[in-house]
Amino acid sequence: MRDNKVLESFKKKIEKNLKEMNIFKHLRQEVDHGANGTQGYVIKKGINKGKVVK
Repeated sequence: MRDNKVLESFKKKIEKNLKEMNIFKHLRQEVDHGANGTQGYVIKKGINKGKVVK
């Protein structure tokens, strides 16, 4: 009887972990690289202030 309780609790714990990992895997969204023109570096000081360098 004691072995059954230990095995059942282990099985429940493993199933819970698998469900959590599946949720994290499928609900993660990909980032749009360069979607808002943020790939380049914006110059902050000097004559060319505000220009984007690529």
